Amino acid sequence: MTYYFGSGPYCYSNSFAMMMGEHAPATAVLETLTGSPFGMQYLGGGIDTFFFDPYAWDPAEGFANVLAATGWTSETASGGDAEAALDRLRAALAYGPVWIGPVEMGHLRHQPGMTGPIGADHYVVVLEADDETVLMHDPQGHPYVAMPTTPFMRAWAKETVGYGEPYSMRWGFTRVEEVDEVTALHRGLPEAATWLAGKDLPAPPGSLANGDAAEALAALADDGLKPGLRGHLAHFAVRVGARRLDDGARSLRRAGHETAAAVMTRQARLVGGLQYPVIAKDDAAVARGLRELATTYPELSAALATSFGS
Repeated sequence: MTYYFGSGPYCYSNSFAMMMGEHAPATAVLETLTGSPFGMQYLGGGIDTFFFDPYAWDPAEGFANVLAATGWTSETASGGDAEAALDRLRAALAYGPVWIGPVEMGHLRHQPGMTGPIGADHYVVVLEADDETVLMHDPQGHPYVAMPTTPFMRAWAKETVGYGEPYSMRWGFTRVEEVDEVTALHRGLPEAATWLAGKDLPAPPGSLANGDAAEALAALADDGLKPGLRGHLAHFAVRVGARRLDDGARSLRRAGHETAAAVMTRQARLVGGLQYPVIAKDDAAVARGLRELATTYPELSAALATSFGS
């Protein structure tokens, strides 16, 4: 079995790993414990887009499981106005780096091509901040990058990001227990896997989960994908979705859940296999892949029920 290692949009897991430092688990473990590989969703209510992650999921919903399973704690805060948030950030920086997000990626002008909001979420680790400049590690490929404070605060307000609270931050990451990666997976996978069945969290009207989401996207592909949706799938959703599933399969296998891992490996191959036809505008192939993907969610549910009794 050859698993993927390489670049990709893994901003919050990479940022978590930076905060944990030399004792950080692998990003594959961190990502899986958030629950992200366990499902697919269509967000309705005017958002009208698709993600290869669970219904009503956002990264913050899985962070408590990550910390508990790996033996860490942290402080967290959000809200208020920009002035209060900057003061809070400066105070926290006295104790070390601060994990920031979600932010609006389009306001991060150090990234090539970013000139304004694009509705894309992102996470960074801030190292220093004053009235003029914010210094950060941006896991999009920019270590020790500095940018003016004003546009950074605009990004942190996340007015064009559809989830999370403005000015959200975590700091004071403290390792309270030494936990190896396999033990962390045994601890945290049962909770992470509950995302496949859905949680009682708010979602926009008309949102869909798992096979229903895959079938809905397949129906759109039947009619030809619109340019905006094609770009979202090509540049972000397929790439991160396939990697999450590959990491999820690896994590399940490491914890001894071979049947569930085999199903998730198949899902990873199906989602990764969408990349070329999306780019090539072979929408019939996109639709076929998605309809096959739709059949795998009941299989994964059954395998996880056997593993975890849920």
